[in-house]
Amino acid sequence: MIMQVIRRRDDERQLALCDECDMLARTVVIIPARNEQLSIQQVLDDLPDVARVIVVNNGSSDATPTIAQNAGAYVVDEDIPGYGRACRSGLAALRRLVRLGEKGDSSGLAIRPSYVVFLDADFSDHPELLPTLVKPIHSGIADFVLGSRLLGQREPGAMPIQSVLGNKLACLLMRVIWGGRYSDLGPFRAIRYESLRSLQMKDTNFGWTVEMQIKATRAKLRTLEIPVPYRCRIGKSKISGTISGTIRAGYKILFTIAKYAMPFNHAGNAGKAPRA
Repeated sequence: MIMQVIRRRDDERQLALCDECDMLARTVVIIPARNEQLSIQQVLDDLPDVARVIVVNNGSSDATPTIAQNAGAYVVDEDIPGYGRACRSGLAALRRLVRLGEKGDSSGLAIRPSYVVFLDADFSDHPELLPTLVKPIHSGIADFVLGSRLLGQREPGAMPIQSVLGNKLACLLMRVIWGGRYSDLGPFRAIRYESLRSLQMKDTNFGWTVEMQIKATRAKLRTLEIPVPYRCRIGKSKISGTISGTIRAGYKILFTIAKYAMPFNHAGNAGKAPRA
């Protein structure tokens, strides 16, 4: 009897491992990176094995793209600075890889991806937690999973007070206007690939994360927040590390909320059939 229980548990573990391997084989990671040579190696080292890691070199003047490529990442260049622009370039690269795979080209993706994960290149996120974010989508519970820094444990100084307050204000506005229940605009997030394509993301800089959350709410995607730990980044932040960066990011986030709250933009693009 005891041996039967042990064998059953071993079988269950094997099934769980096989299921996670299948999930990761359908996952693509997109990492925007600008002058992150001190941290990009650690980010890539801590990621589990996935279908492809796309690092978008967003105009770096250091060794970021070389380090990423040597670590096995698929590196694409986006010379015009902008977080959203880099994410969009990563998605364009993903579409190219999908098309190549469909044509039987060995340089493309052998399996059409099901999930896309975004995270930062500064090692403030915990890449090893990627399966935790993707599993609710893989199991059919959610379409969009956000890693919430404000619900998780944060190292002292990891998020300046202006970032915490700004995130809370943006989330409050989304809740009042659209009923979206978010606690954070964190960069570490996972989304079903087809759902992401249907959102038709447009923003080219600091409004990218809030645009995704607004459109996900309006498209009635099943959304889940998971607490994630957050640590002090390696190097100086390009946003919260400067007064001008904080002001520009805050302005763009509020502008994006206001834009999508306008009556003429009520329908927007979210929910439309994705382009081929």
